[in-house]
Amino acid sequence: MKVLLLCACALPLAAQIAFEKKDGAVQVTIDGKPFTTFYYDTAAPKPYLAPLLTADGKRVTRLYPMETVPGESHDHPHHRGLWFTHGDVNGVSFWDNEAVNHVAHKGQVKNGVILKTQGGKVHGTLVSRFDWVSDTGEKLLTEDRTMTFMSGPGLRIVDFDITLTAATQVKFGDTKEGTFAIRLRDELTESRKGTGHMVNAEGKTGMKDVWGKPSAWVDYSGTLDSEPVGIAIFDHPQNPRHPTTWHARDYGLFAANIFGEREFYNDKTRDGSLTLEPGKTIRFSYRVVIHGAADHKQIAAWYNQYAKAK
Repeated sequence: MKVLLLCACALPLAAQIAFEKKDGAVQVTIDGKPFTTFYYDTAAPKPYLAPLLTADGKRVTRLYPMETVPGESHDHPHHRGLWFTHGDVNGVSFWDNEAVNHVAHKGQVKNGVILKTQGGKVHGTLVSRFDWVSDTGEKLLTEDRTMTFMSGPGLRIVDFDITLTAATQVKFGDTKEGTFAIRLRDELTESRKGTGHMVNAEGKTGMKDVWGKPSAWVDYSGTLDSEPVGIAIFDHPQNPRHPTTWHARDYGLFAANIFGEREFYNDKTRDGSLTLEPGKTIRFSYRVVIHGAADHKQIAAWYNQYAKAK
């Protein structure tokens, strides 16, 4: 994946990326300014990044459930910043798995270990490992994750390289509840009196034409303090079942999910499930770009450069 990291964007990348470890968390700064914090060993049932900030410090993710703010939406308490889980792994949900969620079988992504942090002037790398454990205590998966943090003029960029290794036979069930996800703050949503709108690689706009549709990328943008802000998720061409389908909602959920065919296509004859035999792996690579004013052509150019990297 070294080529992927070094060929980050067709953009000048020059910023000091630094990490500071604290109890159960790693803070990420770029040129001395806060960008995000990775929470990996806390009371939460999964690791997550929160909050995500723009290059000039504007927050793009919702604070709830980590913080309770008057006037902010308090639905879906399992929507924590940016996270990666799935709603049906051998019948166990790692998605809506907070204590307050009414789900019969809730697993946890836990036993988090930070294997490496390496800052730098071009990019910084954080390597971690987790266990996906069922409600009966059985380990189903090992997750190895590398996150690479970068910057460009007015940009914040994170590359994700995630490998899941089956500890036993594992079936990822067909459900829309997953998988690589961000929960945006209310002001950037299409509903809730937000300013946001979605657009995908094909130029389709709005939840009706983006939700459940396959596309190489989706951008969700709006305004904060009267300035344009956008968040794009890129699905790498080497990912399974590329281009991914999207569980992207007008209330601010923004997720890539390859497993939800039955619901996305409204077709009970389809089956988006996938089974891994013990010891086998599945690998996902995504890029998140937090930007200011960027039109469809610009985002497509960024994506095309990313897609060329191996």
